[in-house]
Amino acid sequence: MAVDINIPKLGMSMKEATLTEWKFNEGDQVNEGDEVLIIETDKTSWEVESPASGYLNIIVAIDNTEPIGAVVGKIAETSEELAALQKESGVPAAATPATEVAPEAEKPAAKKAKKGGRVKASPVAKKMAEEKGIDLDGVEGSGPGGRITKKDVEDAIAAKEAAPAAPAPAAEPDATKERDGIKIKEIIKLRGMRKAISNHMVQSLTVAAQLSAMSELEVTGLKKFREELIANEEQLGVRISYTDIYIKAAAKALKEIPMVNASIVDNEIIIWEDINIGVAVALQVADVLGGGLIVPVIRNADKKSLTEISMELKNTVKKAREGNLMPDDVSGGTFTITSMGGMGSGWGFGTPIINQPQSAILQPGGIMDRPVVEDGEIVIRPMMPVSFTFDHRVVDGVPAGMFLGRFGQILQNPILLM
Repeated sequence: MAVDINIPKLGMSMKEATLTEWKFNEGDQVNEGDEVLIIETDKTSWEVESPASGYLNIIVAIDNTEPIGAVVGKIAETSEELAALQKESGVPAAATPATEVAPEAEKPAAKKAKKGGRVKASPVAKKMAEEKGIDLDGVEGSGPGGRITKKDVEDAIAAKEAAPAAPAPAAEPDATKERDGIKIKEIIKLRGMRKAISNHMVQSLTVAAQLSAMSELEVTGLKKFREELIANEEQLGVRISYTDIYIKAAAKALKEIPMVNASIVDNEIIIWEDINIGVAVALQVADVLGGGLIVPVIRNADKKSLTEISMELKNTVKKAREGNLMPDDVSGGTFTITSMGGMGSGWGFGTPIINQPQSAILQPGGIMDRPVVEDGEIVIRPMMPVSFTFDHRVVDGVPAGMFLGRFGQILQNPILLM
């Protein structure tokens, strides 16, 4: 009897998922536990395993969005059962294989998909392996259940590069495409995470009255404070980053100016008691063409110490870049911090877009030594630009200014964090 392949429920906040890739073709023989499908929610991807051994019958094509529990495919026990399923769905009978599934003890390994097949690996690890020509069959996974992580693939790449180089193959003909006389480097289909980001950002600008305020902070105290934290890294048990400090400072400011920690839901302004801060994380930074953003959430940031925030953020960022985040890891945020400083962008302002349905987003910039005037003299001080976008439907200029001022005051006097 055929076994259903369903959209799994991956978290309390998940309602639906989009099918982004079938790892096997219609009628292919698969084994129980093979990764047959990749699905995506708004910001996370997940690999769905085959619930049984048999023949794959695809019911829902990629790029379609289905609710939790929806049947998107089936595993037929026999070739005859597959043929019957295909007849019901209109798939040509020629797609039906001629042989039965072998008994468990003697059945052959399932046909391997081009992009990782039944090898247990994170999506990021698979993509990296494919780009660098690494055969995942020869990589030993260090993750849970032997899952191959990004670090495992990086180690395999390093080992490959250290080996003697093989003779270079003959150059292939230039297959560069053109459109309207302009050469194309690459075409990326707008789907999955990229499509979700696109839709989310346009929707945010459409529904909210967004206004950006900017400030420049003298952060000598902040730099000294972090240097002291780094000097005590061994005792703290974690290396505190500037982002960790921004989260703690923003949480304190939100506690004091709660109107900024709010959302509009069904024509009501809801001021949240919980302060859950999302942190925008870039994925695949080395491969900008295929990159994206994900926003893991630090829940109840106002109630956590700097070390707790730092440990939790590092753990969620690691999960994000290995493709192991669950929907609940990126839901429930009430405020967002995004920073370009760590990307080498240096000093500069921006106009970040609000992460709906939140009402504000903060963008600290890179710290650079700049000339400033003190007591009538020009001196050099470490300066940091800060951009703050808020929804004027909820937040007026006064609370916005109060929040930005309080955030700056805390960074300039980090003792206030203690």
